[in-house]
Amino acid sequence: MQLLVTGGAGFIGSNYVRWLLANTDDHVVVLDALTYAGNLDNFRGIEGDPRFRFVHGDIRDRDAVRAAMEGCERVVHFAAETHVDRSITDPDSFVLTNCQGTNVVCDIARQLGAERVLHISTDEVYGSVEEGSSTEADLLVPRSPYSAAKAGSDLIALGYGTTYGLDVVVTRASNNYGPYQFPEKVIPLFVTNLLDGHQVPLYGDGLNVRDWLYVQDHCTGIDAALRRGAAGEIYNIGGGNEVPNRELTDRLIALCGRDESAIEYVADRPGHDRRYSVDCSKLRGLGWAPARDFEAGLAETVAWYRDQRWWWEPLKVRAAVAR
Repeated sequence: MQLLVTGGAGFIGSNYVRWLLANTDDHVVVLDALTYAGNLDNFRGIEGDPRFRFVHGDIRDRDAVRAAMEGCERVVHFAAETHVDRSITDPDSFVLTNCQGTNVVCDIARQLGAERVLHISTDEVYGSVEEGSSTEADLLVPRSPYSAAKAGSDLIALGYGTTYGLDVVVTRASNNYGPYQFPEKVIPLFVTNLLDGHQVPLYGDGLNVRDWLYVQDHCTGIDAALRRGAAGEIYNIGGGNEVPNRELTDRLIALCGRDESAIEYVADRPGHDRRYSVDCSKLRGLGWAPARDFEAGLAETVAWYRDQRWWWEPLKVRAAVAR
């Protein structure tokens, strides 16, 4: 099978491309605009694989999407603006990329007769969950420009199924961690700051809770939904590792050999959701389960960033990521 992977030069997308090339016989076309979070270095070591092809293009550009999608049976749509803090200061780009871009991808897929579009979303569309866990049938209550734009893109994609009969599947995942994550997100930001002897900025009281999913487990969940999921369905993907941000920070400090003086408490993010939690029983019904232990996965992630300065140091310099 030939797959188009939009946003495949980003964190999760590039890990999925690597997973596909290592575990399947599929051919992969990556379409990526190479904005600040897209990085061709994420393909180091696989760029010469004859089953891999990279196309530089924007998902809002119909001609670019059509050219990349020609000959692809299925589409895995990662491409999106994803950082909540950036969405607060620049909401326009999130709406344009996430909503308009998703509309273009689905419309071209419809025109070209793609077998399936798998739309990658986030648990943040459910909003803050005080008790229990979100199911796929729950009301969407996004609380930031980022999550609102993702919720909109979910509905656009699903609308193509209802209106045009396009085979669409949506996945909503919890917070990912692992190699090749752009160092503005909390784990790589904190790890790289700690490795460089800097402090880490912890929002508010540090008691906001997130569920952490190792990126390779996300990749296997995506693939289960792609190959075994039912058309028109939504599947949650979570790691089952709900941890307050302060506890996560303490774990990272210990792994990096620092102490709690490395913590800098900063003003909380506007509208900061208190807790996310997803019920993954629907995807587990397809035979999927996360395989990576959180403690081991976190240690492996810290070791990866410790050993891959060549990858993240230039990114922090170019993007002027806050320390």
